[in-house]
Amino acid sequence: VQLKESGGGLAQPGGSLKLACAASGFTFSDYAMNWVRQAPGKGQEWVSGILRDGSTSYSDAVKGRFTIARDNAKSTLYLQMNNLGPQDTALYYCVKGTGWGRYSLREYDAWGQGTQVTVSS
Repeated sequence: VQLKESGGGLAQPGGSLKLACAASGFTFSDYAMNWVRQAPGKGQEWVSGILRDGSTSYSDAVKGRFTIARDNAKSTLYLQMNNLGPQDTALYYCVKGTGWGRYSLREYDAWGQGTQVTVSS
């Protein structure tokens, strides 16, 4: 299993970024996928997840600002991040769930190396 994130960088407050995660080594369409972030000096925080059937979930911290999506034909996971704030500064990880159901929003078996998002003026 390989998960490769891209799209991170520096954004101004109120700005947008779109993260992508290229997956390989497993049947992407069969699994729930997640984004998890870790801010400096803090623990890991689940951000969003998408199930095999395309249904999505978000943490309260990002609901209404972030949108998760998947392209099964390209084995790619996305995270569109709008109205970014300094509190969104973190290392963002693409994370594979252990299965296809809602439990896979909490149970993981593979992580990417992360992409850094920094929000600052």
